[in-house]
Amino acid sequence: MTETAPASTGAPLLLDQQRLFDALDAATSGASDPKDIRTATVNFLTEERRAATAAIEADFERHPRAARDTVEAYAQMTDGIVRSVLRIATTRLHPSGIRTEAERFAVLAVGGYGRAEMAPHSDVDLLFLTPYKVTPWAESVIESMLYMLWDLKLKVGHSSRTLDDCIRLGREDITIRTALLEHRCVGGDDKLAEALSLRLHHDLFEGTEAEFIEAKLEERSQRHRRQGGQRYVLEPNVKEGKGGLRDLQTLYWIGKYIHHVGRARELMEIGAFSPEEYETFHEAENYLWAVRCHLHLISGRASDQLTFDMQVEVAERMGYRDLAGRRAVEVFMQDYFRHATAVGDVTRIFLTKLEAQHVKSAPMLTRIFRRRRKLKAPYCEENGRINVADEKAFLSDPVNLLRLFEEGLRSGMLIHPDAMRLVSANLDLIDDKVRTNREAQRIFLDLLLKHGNPERALRRMNELGVLAAFIPEFEPIVAMMQFNMYHSYTVDEHTIQVVSTLAQIERKELVEDLPLSSHILEEGINRKVLYVALLVHDIGKGRPEDHSILGAKIARKVAPRLGLNPEECDTVEWLVRHHLLMSDVAQKRDLSDPRTIRDFAKRVKSRKRLDLLTVLTVCDIRGVGPNVWNNWKATLLRKLHSETAMALEHGLEAVNREQRTDEAKRALREVLEAQDDWDKTRIRAELARHYPPYWQALATVNHEIFARLLRDLGDNEIRIDLHPDDDHDATRVSFALADHPGIFSRLSGALALVGANVVDARTYTSKDGYATAVFWVQDAEGHPYEASKLTRLRGMIEKTLKGEVVAREALKDRDKLKKREREFKFPTHITIDNEGSDIYTIIEVDTRDRPGLLYDLTRALASNNISISSAVIATYGAQVVDSFYVKDMFGLKLHSKSRQEALEKKLMDAIASGAKRAGN
Repeated sequence: MTETAPASTGAPLLLDQQRLFDALDAATSGASDPKDIRTATVNFLTEERRAATAAIEADFERHPRAARDTVEAYAQMTDGIVRSVLRIATTRLHPSGIRTEAERFAVLAVGGYGRAEMAPHSDVDLLFLTPYKVTPWAESVIESMLYMLWDLKLKVGHSSRTLDDCIRLGREDITIRTALLEHRCVGGDDKLAEALSLRLHHDLFEGTEAEFIEAKLEERSQRHRRQGGQRYVLEPNVKEGKGGLRDLQTLYWIGKYIHHVGRARELMEIGAFSPEEYETFHEAENYLWAVRCHLHLISGRASDQLTFDMQVEVAERMGYRDLAGRRAVEVFMQDYFRHATAVGDVTRIFLTKLEAQHVKSAPMLTRIFRRRRKLKAPYCEENGRINVADEKAFLSDPVNLLRLFEEGLRSGMLIHPDAMRLVSANLDLIDDKVRTNREAQRIFLDLLLKHGNPERALRRMNELGVLAAFIPEFEPIVAMMQFNMYHSYTVDEHTIQVVSTLAQIERKELVEDLPLSSHILEEGINRKVLYVALLVHDIGKGRPEDHSILGAKIARKVAPRLGLNPEECDTVEWLVRHHLLMSDVAQKRDLSDPRTIRDFAKRVKSRKRLDLLTVLTVCDIRGVGPNVWNNWKATLLRKLHSETAMALEHGLEAVNREQRTDEAKRALREVLEAQDDWDKTRIRAELARHYPPYWQALATVNHEIFARLLRDLGDNEIRIDLHPDDDHDATRVSFALADHPGIFSRLSGALALVGANVVDARTYTSKDGYATAVFWVQDAEGHPYEASKLTRLRGMIEKTLKGEVVAREALKDRDKLKKREREFKFPTHITIDNEGSDIYTIIEVDTRDRPGLLYDLTRALASNNISISSAVIATYGAQVVDSFYVKDMFGLKLHSKSRQEALEKKLMDAIASGAKRAGN
């Protein structure tokens, strides 16, 4: 997009044209046979390319976050190669005397190469241009050039066309037309190239501006959809993704098509950009090209996807370092996303303006019958969007910078790019006086509460910087990436997604998916408290402190500024401080243990807080990513809510073991009595053979399965039941067999060996010595096993349990981490808690997830004579929290401090050795 600067005489030969030609002539002077000439040329250029590449890379290391000079240098180096092979082809391999008019011939760079922008492994796109049909001489030249370029290991895209071909094909295919738009003569007859330029503008471009813009905007929309539709996807494509280089190039293509500009700077000179917008464009382009160049250099090929493993390496190459509370890769990705946002801002403003000028307007009837609310002063409608009619009047009251968004939601109209420009340029007007202004507070709360679509206003306010100006504490989390596989969005985008989920519940769009939350909102709740708490719940992220504690402190300052009363401020602060509490208890603790419910109820204290926290938790989980919420999480949260509500309303003692045991036995008796093959004696024996925890933890359907599996079970027999469990979003695997030490570990090993991911597990020993174990498992994609695969799954499990396969040996080669996931690092924390349960010690292991981890942990526990009653598994992307409810060999809690410390060391050793094995 900018002109190539001439190389200094000290540059490598490929960057210094005349010295290159002299050296090339000398290198090939001794050869006369065409084959020898080609070989000498390729050998010479290979060495020169190596030297030039090394020089470009060495220079790039001096400015690793700015690649303008680098991409131009790669293009200049490629020019040297193409001109060299052209010179050899036309003077040594296929010399000709005076050429006829038909033998005029030009070599043009098109596409990105035509713009003189190339990454280390970009394609070399060439157009061989002739005035008429390609002559035999030109055909020979082209063939020789291509063979030499291929021998140089260049990835060449090429076409041979006449002037008429270019016009005809450009008219038929918008992609070809775009490539021709960026043509640049590299060698040959430059008069022929000029003729092409004239014909393109007069015969193809003129009068087709609207068609080209519409095509490019539609192409852009489809590309964004293919890339996920979000600017903040976890592993963005630097070239094709939203806010990537292709968006900037689209803007440049349209500018060049309409205004005939040769460089991006000229868009500013003709008024399409303000100087500030051009600077934003230039900085983002420079930065994104740097990222793309690093990706190519790291991978050794054309690679544009910022995968997780690449993100770490690119951050290191670009000079990012760890900060307090944040990894270097997270700082890098925040910068990346901020540039991607800036790209979105400038392209939106530019393209919307052009769309208004060139794209066909809506049919007259549509405009007449479209009902819109009349706009208030100082606003006006321009091309179906809200614009500012009187800039002076608008800026005289800084609250108008918020009022504009209210008017947008009230009228249902989009905001005109000129109005966005005006807002962005005057953010300094939003000062402390505005932040404490009652009208500003009212407007902001109304944007959340009144119009039914707060997401639209918040996203646009965030993109334009208004949200961070009005709530300065929000600014640090803008475009902040969390380097893990759990969160699909940056922190600010997650926040907006969470608010959007609440609005969807209120609009009754999620009644089937979220019946409990929908019911709570239907019954009535303090919406103001809930929306504000959601808006600031993650505002403390990115610092060394616990983000819940820091966020609560920040909420204490922000909530009063938004106009909340003292009681509402207290509730917001409490919700932010405890916004992870309900999710943690539901996913990391055994909800069948009455102590879990009682302890949670004591912390929540009131039904009002329970309802608020429930809705907040649901919105928070759904806002993490598209596939995070599932039936299992919904079931856990509903159970925790209902049992806690009962404890709060009827007293904590309403949650007791005896009552649960009696109810479970009564339910199973009713089921078995309805079956012909269960007489009273058998039923009495089944109801008497289990200890209370068995009855309290499992559902009636599990009790019925085990009753059937245990019936007449032999001492050496293993019975298995596999069945889909919709409530768990998993496959339920139930085992009945004679009990022995380490049974839980053995079963875990069998499941690990078949590639099953355990999401929940329970195991109990009957009074007559049989183990009843149930595991809920998913396949590698996180889904229940298909019915067609259950027979094979059963066969593999039985084979392992019979000892035909030793799990530990077989797992050695199966628990490797995927390359793209190896950079996820989580410190291991082990806690041993004797207070969370009345009868068990709870061992919680928080660490990096990997295949075979559960087996390693349970094996370590079994070898230390620890009996596992249940395992609760909570997975957060690459992080996992395994909670084990255990007793020692005498059926007691682990009270000895020395025993706890020794066990913790054994678990740490098991994790470390397994991690080393997986890393290798």
